[in-house]
Amino acid sequence: MQEDISNPSSSAPLLDRREFFVTSIIAGFALAVQPIQAQTQIKTDEKGLITGEVKIPVADGEFPAYRAMPDDKNKKFPVVLVIHEIFGVHEHIQDLCRRFAKKGFLAIAPALYARQGEVSTIKTVQELNRGIFSKIPDAQAMSDLDATVAYAAKNSGNTKKLSITGFCWGGRIVWLYAAHNPKVDAGAAWYGRLVPTLNSPKNEVQPTMPIDIAKDLKVPVLGLYGGLDTGIPLNTVQQMQDALKKGKSKSEIVVYPNAKHGFNADYRESYNKEAATDAWAKMLDWFKENGAI
Repeated sequence: MQEDISNPSSSAPLLDRREFFVTSIIAGFALAVQPIQAQTQIKTDEKGLITGEVKIPVADGEFPAYRAMPDDKNKKFPVVLVIHEIFGVHEHIQDLCRRFAKKGFLAIAPALYARQGEVSTIKTVQELNRGIFSKIPDAQAMSDLDATVAYAAKNSGNTKKLSITGFCWGGRIVWLYAAHNPKVDAGAAWYGRLVPTLNSPKNEVQPTMPIDIAKDLKVPVLGLYGGLDTGIPLNTVQQMQDALKKGKSKSEIVVYPNAKHGFNADYRESYNKEAATDAWAKMLDWFKENGAI
C-alpha cells in the first residue's frame, strides 16, 4: 500500500532507523562540490539577524536545522522552509536563509538526511545519491517538515504565512510537500526532478514523483528550471506543465533557456547570475501574491 503523502493529519510513519547519524550542522561545503567558485559566491552578513543551529524535536529524537530571522523576539515572522540539495545544509543553504531573513522571514533549513548519514565528507555525487538520498523515505521527509513547521510556530514563526522553497533534490520535495500540506501558501521549486528516470526511479521509499500529484495540487507552486539542464530534459518539464493545466492550483513553471542545472548555486560552475537574480525576484513576488508574506 502506498503511503498517503497528501494528508498531513495522517499518523507519522514508524521509522526503521532510530539512530540519528547527523546531530549538528557542519560549516563549509561538502567534498562532493569542490572546488568552490569563491569569486562568485554570495555572502550575506548576519547584521540585524538571529542565526544559527536549532534542534527540531520529533517522535524518535531530534535533528538539526539552520535558522535565520530578524533580531526581534517580540514579533512573529512569515515562515519559509528552505530545502537543501544533496550536498546538505552547507554554507550556501545557510546564506539563502540569511537572505530570506533580511527580507523579514523566519527561514529554516532542516537536515532531512539526519537519519541516513553525514553528507559533507562524501566525495562523489553518485555516492551521495546511492548511499544517502535514495534511502530517505518521502513519508519521513514529510513528517520531518511537519515537525519543522511546528517548531517554527512555537519559536517566533507566523505559520499562517507559510512558504517552501528547495533546490535540486529539495525541488522535488517542494512539490511533494505542497501536496502533503494544504496549509502552505506558496512554493518555489528550483530544478527538482519531475518524472521518474533511470538515474532517479521510483522505489518503495520514494514512490511518488511531482507529476503524479500535479493535477490534484492545491497549493500554488512556481517551478524554476534551466533550459540547458541535461538531467531534467525540457520534454519532462513540458509533461509537468501539461499535467498542471489539468488541475486548479494555478502553479506555473518558468524556464530559463540559457541556464544549466543548479543555476542558483553561486558557489558552483553552473551559476547563472542573470537567471538566478530574475528567478529569486520572481519567487519573492510569487510568495507575496499568494499570501506567504
